[in-house]
Amino acid sequence: QVQLVESGGGLVQPGGSLTLSCAGSGFMFSLYSMTWYRQAPGKEREMVARISNSGGTTEYTDSAKGRFAISRDNAQSTVHLQMHSLKPEDTGVYQCCAELPIFSGGYSSKYWGQGTQVTVST
Repeated sequence: QVQLVESGGGLVQPGGSLTLSCAGSGFMFSLYSMTWYRQAPGKEREMVARISNSGGTTEYTDSAKGRFAISRDNAQSTVHLQMHSLKPEDTGVYQCCAELPIFSGGYSSKYWGQGTQVTVST
C-alpha cells in the first residue's frame, strides 16, 4: 500500500529550528516531485516548498525563502524540510505530497501524508 509518513514536528520557540521528514513507500518515489504544504487554523493550505524528482530544482513560498531548505534522498525514499528562524506564523499542520507535473504547467497531487503539527510559540 502507498504510504507517506511525516515526522519531526513539535513545539519550538520563535527563532528556533526544526527538521521535518517524510518517508514514502509503496510507489516509485523517485518519479515524483515532492512538496511540503502547511495549513494553519482558519487558513487555506499553502505550498511551502517543492523539490523536483531528481532533487535538482527547488522552489519556496516567499515567506519560507532563505529560512527553509527542502531536500530528498531517493535511495531512502525520503524528503526533508529544514526550518530555521521559525516564526509564529509558521505554525500549522505540515503535510508532504507526491506530485506529478501537468501539461498546463501546474502539478497534480497523487499521494498525501497524514501530517505533523508544528507549533512556534513562546
